[in-house]
Amino acid sequence: MALCAGLGAPAFALKAGDQAPDFRLDGMSRRVELAQARGRLVYLDFWASWCAPCKRSFPWMNELQRRYAAQGLQIIAVNVDAHAEDAYRFLRAMPAQFTVAFDERGDTPRDYRIQGMPTSMLISPQGRVLYVQRGFHVEDEASMENRIRTALAQGAGASPP
Repeated sequence: MALCAGLGAPAFALKAGDQAPDFRLDGMSRRVELAQARGRLVYLDFWASWCAPCKRSFPWMNELQRRYAAQGLQIIAVNVDAHAEDAYRFLRAMPAQFTVAFDERGDTPRDYRIQGMPTSMLISPQGRVLYVQRGFHVEDEASMENRIRTALAQGAGASPP
């Protein structure tokens, strides 16, 4: 949270209905752009290597990606560490089976007005925020998965590009 406080983020985070700002970031093996995910339901997660709840969320996100990718879900996790090596160390211990991007400058969390780690959001195939989740708690997994299933059933992500 101290990292986000230092980003100079405005007082209010994005909310349901807002347009999700596009971003272009370096990824593990390629450039990651939100615009490339148009037509898919995106679970966008902001995380940091020092974030204890982030360590608990990675296995869950791996399972979500495995379970719902064929239905149109794409998970993108944006790391906000000031040094990418901290993120790579985390990823060696907690491998990601989804798209990971790196924002050492903190531009993307600032654009999304992120106030704490982790923060996740569901983004519609049209690029609108559907839901914002602050923090990660095991007891919230089922409700978030239900939101994902509902969005997919309503056609969000039904026609991946």
